[in-house]
Amino acid sequence: MPAIRLLPDLLVSQIAAGEVVERPASALKELIENSLDAGARDIRVDLEEGGIKLIRVADDGAGIAPDDLALALTRHATSKIASLDDLERVASLGFRGEALASIASVARVVLSSLVGEQPHAWKIGALDGRLGKPEPAALGMGTVVEARDLFFNTPARRKFLKTAATEYGHCDETLRRLALAHPACAFTLAHNGRVARRLPTTDWQARALEVLGEDFAEAARSVDETAGPLRLFGLAGLPAYSRAGRDAQYLFVNGRFVRDKLLAHAIREAYRDVLHHERHPAFVLFLELPPEGVDVNVHPAKTEVRFRDGRGVHQFVFHVLERGLGGKLASSGEVAVEKSPLTPFIPEWGLYEGGERVTGDQPTPAWRQQPMALASEPASYYGMVAEALASPPSPPGGGAGGEGTTHATPPHPENAGTIPPLGYALAQLSGLYILAENARGLIVVDMHAAHERILYERLKTALDSRQVGSQPLLIPVVFQASSLEMATAEEAREGLADMGFELSAVSPTHLAVRALPALLKDAEVETLAREVLKDIRESGITGAMTARRNELLASMACHGAVRAHRRLTLPEMNALLRDMEATERADQCNHGRPTWFQLGLADLDRMFMRGK
Repeated sequence: MPAIRLLPDLLVSQIAAGEVVERPASALKELIENSLDAGARDIRVDLEEGGIKLIRVADDGAGIAPDDLALALTRHATSKIASLDDLERVASLGFRGEALASIASVARVVLSSLVGEQPHAWKIGALDGRLGKPEPAALGMGTVVEARDLFFNTPARRKFLKTAATEYGHCDETLRRLALAHPACAFTLAHNGRVARRLPTTDWQARALEVLGEDFAEAARSVDETAGPLRLFGLAGLPAYSRAGRDAQYLFVNGRFVRDKLLAHAIREAYRDVLHHERHPAFVLFLELPPEGVDVNVHPAKTEVRFRDGRGVHQFVFHVLERGLGGKLASSGEVAVEKSPLTPFIPEWGLYEGGERVTGDQPTPAWRQQPMALASEPASYYGMVAEALASPPSPPGGGAGGEGTTHATPPHPENAGTIPPLGYALAQLSGLYILAENARGLIVVDMHAAHERILYERLKTALDSRQVGSQPLLIPVVFQASSLEMATAEEAREGLADMGFELSAVSPTHLAVRALPALLKDAEVETLAREVLKDIRESGITGAMTARRNELLASMACHGAVRAHRRLTLPEMNALLRDMEATERADQCNHGRPTWFQLGLADLDRMFMRGK
């Protein structure tokens, strides 16, 4: 067996560089973060051949003293932390003291810097881990780092790099992420001598618009909530702006771009009710919390974090986004998002203004409407919520709402006082769509999709007020479980019982399912048990129960919603419009499809070429 020996310093640095510097984009990230930590307000990046030939980062930050230039290129040398206490409350982007040394071990590096009122700048070079001597340099202010010929001395790593265009794309994305998190800093990106991106100093909303484009801003909802030391703000894209991939997902924790499984799960759960199938949401979200509440010392790339109170953070992010994506239609036709949880209810009759119900203290409206029934022939499994979903008595003058029934036609909007957000029904098109008129023009509503969302929210509200029933199994289902599943079942025994599950160990390697939630009694038992245990590990008892319950309720709502080609009367159509205005997430069905579209008068004028 070969003798144990110490590795050469250069090889140690190159091994470390493999964790920090995977490609030009990762080197660029480390250099820009150093500039931001130095207080830079203007950063210029110059790349050649996608960063493979040259990465040059110039900033106007505080600079590095001449005596510290050599230390800056030495492993485990940093000005950002000095003790374990500092490490546990890191507020800077960098702190390991490895980035510059790692880059210097796999590229030809020159570091130049000017501090304060010094008469001139100084520079130092590094090649194959060997440092040169500091010497005078010409530099107006701040620091410049040049890294040439990345991986020139490690050809095995260099051959894994992609084309210059691909590597440039990764570098551009890295700059976009850092620019989103630091709008108070101006950024300029040049590639092969040509300026490709210029981002002036601004605020975070304007920076998001510059980076993601106006289409995203128009299809996103603003969120900004605080709970104790936690704050979440940013833009959450509506489901209609969903993407096939995760290319428009930007999540920052204390200004640091992260890919965190816990936060990703919270966001995915918040979108579960409104996102279509396998689509991915678009968002720019910023989570702020005390530095001691998050551990950023998890991975050398610093894109992974660990929260001290992961459960609390998960619930906070989930509920803020769920409320932000919910909301009701305001009188302007936009969505009114409330700061407190929204509770859907079964409206009787009346106008809605600003997303709130007009109470009895308001003037009596000039017309009356009746709520829609669930369906003409509801399925048997609605029995358990029939009482909660029972329609209120029809107001005087109202009929049953079936075909052939005569109803008073609502007055024209001009004579109805305040015009509701979705206006008044005009007609039904092809048994599928409701045409309505509001203050802005024409509204087109998919009646099945809209009614499906209304029923879904009502079913959730009805079941939230009741204890979950349990269905004992005549013959317990026994299955082989992993050690992690066994431990989860034991630790969450009481929570599982509250959900309606009874799981117990029958051997060191097997679990028995003796009871299921009554709502899920027809599910495949072993698969359901495994998935619930997995959900508990990821999101806790509450999240797991909500996910399973909501899947069933969505199916129930779909089957109970008004079917295509059913003819509705005008009062029934108006009742549906009023219900939509009083329902959370009414602009998407349970599968994420839109429920209505607005065609403004200006749009119609253009279509018919009026004024031309």
